[in-house]
Amino acid sequence: MSTLAIEIDVAGFAQVEQFLARLNPFEAETLLEALARLIRESTRERLIAGGPAPDGSAWQPNREGRTPILHKSGALARSIDYAVSGMQAIIGSGLVYARIHQEGGTIVPKSASSLVFSVGNRLFRVKKVTMPARPYIGLSSEDRSELIHTAVAYLRRLFG
Repeated sequence: MSTLAIEIDVAGFAQVEQFLARLNPFEAETLLEALARLIRESTRERLIAGGPAPDGSAWQPNREGRTPILHKSGALARSIDYAVSGMQAIIGSGLVYARIHQEGGTIVPKSASSLVFSVGNRLFRVKKVTMPARPYIGLSSEDRSELIHTAVAYLRRLFG
């Protein structure tokens, strides 16, 4: 995966894990899988819907003025995945263009004198393109509430 990711680190649960191990087995990877899956699905839904960003702000429209802005082919949404290892979950995309959409930036040609691309039926030849940030990975307030609810429900089941 690319370095664009949300990391969930539950290392602080070590003491809780020791305590719970005496009652029912606490499986951090099970909890992390559930939390990472929720973030992945929320991110995919955000991309398909055309926003908003996790903080609730609208994404800047693209030149075509079409929405959903980051879901033209669906490849970015499909690329969102997660990996769980030990006490950590990483959620992100392995696509080379994922980061520029998340953070924004300027694209310049590597070996040519200009960039060539089409928007609609028009062909453009430019020296650089500045892409606005359109954050799609992150936690909305609803995401945070759902993650807390899921973690609390998991811990309650251990005492059941």
